[in-house]
Amino acid sequence: MKTIYLAGGCFWGVERFFSLSKGVLATEVGYANGTKDNPSYQDLKKGLDDASETVKIDYDENVVSLEKLLELYLRVVDPYSINKQGEDEGVQYRTGIYYLDESDKKIVLDYFARIGLTNYKIEILPLKKFFTAEEYHQNYLVKNPSGYCHINMSLLKKEERKDNS
Repeated sequence: MKTIYLAGGCFWGVERFFSLSKGVLATEVGYANGTKDNPSYQDLKKGLDDASETVKIDYDENVVSLEKLLELYLRVVDPYSINKQGEDEGVQYRTGIYYLDESDKKIVLDYFARIGLTNYKIEILPLKKFFTAEEYHQNYLVKNPSGYCHINMSLLKKEERKDNS
């Protein structure tokens, strides 16, 4: 099992999209690389912390590669937008790829170079800290199927889904 942390705007949609993806074992939403320890959602909304809304993704590298996860990620984010995805705007909605293993940084940079992605605004940084978000944010779109989401779930192809539907 490997872990990568992806920030792509509101974490509700990012979490749901990746939770449906083949090879993803678990997801958890939280706050990454902020200045404060254990920030709350309200801290971010009030500008009291600069953490990004981030999804921790545990995945089986024998089923899905980091490159494939990056392909999916780029399908649902605007890599050129600064602090904005969908209708959400603010520093907590920035894009970011946060890694635990230094070799993952090379994989990310090599993948971006291979597909010709340049001048992107995605942070690619080591994970310094991650705090789990409040329980009501976990699996939010499962609990609230009509909740706001800037991500079109149909961008996940049938063959990329856990249940193939």
